[in-house]
Amino acid sequence: MPVLAPSAREIRVLHISDLHLMPGQHRKVAWVRQLAETRPDLVVNTGDNLSHPASLPVLLRALGPLLDVPGVFTLGSNDYFGPEPRNPARYLLPDARSEGSHRGKPNLPGRELQAALAARGWTDLANKRAVLDVAGQQLSFVGTADAHMNLDRIPAASDGDKPSSAVAHLGVAHAPYRRVLDGFRADGCDMALAGHTHGGQLCLPLVGALTTNCDLDTGRAKGLHGWPGARPDEDPSSMWLHVSAGLGTNPYTPVRFFCRPEATLLTLTAR
Repeated sequence: MPVLAPSAREIRVLHISDLHLMPGQHRKVAWVRQLAETRPDLVVNTGDNLSHPASLPVLLRALGPLLDVPGVFTLGSNDYFGPEPRNPARYLLPDARSEGSHRGKPNLPGRELQAALAARGWTDLANKRAVLDVAGQQLSFVGTADAHMNLDRIPAASDGDKPSSAVAHLGVAHAPYRRVLDGFRADGCDMALAGHTHGGQLCLPLVGALTTNCDLDTGRAKGLHGWPGARPDEDPSSMWLHVSAGLGTNPYTPVRFFCRPEATLLTLTAR
């Protein structure tokens, strides 16, 4: 992706999302651990890591070697609220939220997860900004909390939030709602990264995703795109957008059809 300032050196970004990890998923844990072999310069985690109250130590084991790499994260609703058995057909709706969903006391250790990741040096971007040194270069970031719970807010910028020495300005969110992507573009982001969609999870050959579980169009359910139009190498007024299809599912709907789980290694290059 040619998003960095001219003459900037390559930066390798590992994007992981939507693990929905359960304590007994040993193969998934081993697979995530081996992602460290891709030798990324930066890890971006776009949330929905947990699916069980006992998943936190298992998740930290899965992420183990990646936590030694600079990282940023923002969490999703399923890092705080456990999954519930529901009619899977509801996910075919444009936005599967129900009135009153995710109210009450969280039953997953989301706050403990935030603290654990921060203690290992990763930066929390929930409605926050940050500047990080990555591979000897500066990157600036803006992030939001989960728009699926209507918690998103683009934080106001102040001096130093986007230093002129930064080789790119990146937006990070869990759910790629249009208002969030428009906010990132208005903020001057060169690229946005998000998850949440599961790539549609249930896809059809030649058709692709049937839903994104938000107001993003199904043509952008996963992969690399431009926002709001064509990719920036075709339309300079657009912003790069990467949506991860994620690594897991709700444990009550453990099916992916024509939509394999994934993590993505993005190589950022100079424009």
